Amino acid sequence: MTRVLAVRLDSDGDVLLTGPALRALAAGAQRLDVLVSPAGAAAARLLPGVDDVLVFDAPWTGYRPPAVDAAAVQALVQQLAGRGYDLAVVFTSFHQSPLPMALLARLAGIGRVAATSTDYPGSLLDVRHQRLQGRHEVQAALDLTRAAGAAPLADDRLAVRHPLPHVDALLPAGELVVVHPGASVPARALGAGHAAAVVARLRAEGRTVVVTGGPAETGLAAAAAAPGATDLSGRTTLGELAAVLQRAACVVVGNTGPAHLAAAVGTPVVSLFSPVVPAQRWAPWRVPHVLLGDQQAPCRDSRARECPVPGHPCLSGVAPEAVAAAVTSLVGAPAPAVAGGR
Repeated sequence: MTRVLAVRLDSDGDVLLTGPALRALAAGAQRLDVLVSPAGAAAARLLPGVDDVLVFDAPWTGYRPPAVDAAAVQALVQQLAGRGYDLAVVFTSFHQSPLPMALLARLAGIGRVAATSTDYPGSLLDVRHQRLQGRHEVQAALDLTRAAGAAPLADDRLAVRHPLPHVDALLPAGELVVVHPGASVPARALGAGHAAAVVARLRAEGRTVVVTGGPAETGLAAAAAAPGATDLSGRTTLGELAAVLQRAACVVVGNTGPAHLAAAVGTPVVSLFSPVVPAQRWAPWRVPHVLLGDQQAPCRDSRARECPVPGHPCLSGVAPEAVAAAVTSLVGAPAPAVAGGR
């Protein structure tokens, strides 16, 4: 049995997509720790199979990476060295290099290092995996675990630890549709007016709507929720958000972390997917979903953080009626209102 360090220095959504691969590693390990960025720590703590979560703000990844901090890097190397890992598996997206982290793993004395790399790794990697074309991020991560020696995983759906927090006191009664208009990357978020129109259409069809968002998205969520929807933005932890999504019949969301959190609790997703990254790699995984948005828009595959096309047409061109129809296709028509209900 081995002590394994898995590394995913990205956001909550990326960490959630790595969850099946982490379970595959944990199945054959004495211990599995995960090294994540501050933006991915909350998700890592929700994942089954993880024994401990280590946090490092890496200067080579993230939306707003920090400056290089030699003391922090040295402290991380010492921390990893003190834990006696036998294997490090470095997970990255298709456009990222694992080699900075592989170097730190070597400096920490980790005997075996595995990663997917198109760059020449020199002596940094023992397992240099080559990503297959057309693979979803979940599949690509599992491919790497098999190359590192893990057994195949029987169930590769996303998952979170249970029980989740109790959230009924936050929610209206009845069947819920959650609308999450924000995103960690602005190019993948709904505009405020568009989100408000979507919520208004769902409300007009008799849906009970809950709007969610992080602390930085309260203005967008408030604009989308008014009038008639419940606004939970800035009021939930990630675990509580998972519980809210689990209670929902359907989630309307862009290609951002809560889409993957919804998949992890088995809730169908209407995905308003901005094609700045490929849907083939990032669409909701193993959950019923409808993908909307112009996948041939000029921003396609640009990895743009800010929308490069005036008006954000890949998403703003999706009519609220189309979103409502997608919800109905996944969960059926809304139930008639009950007299005296909330």
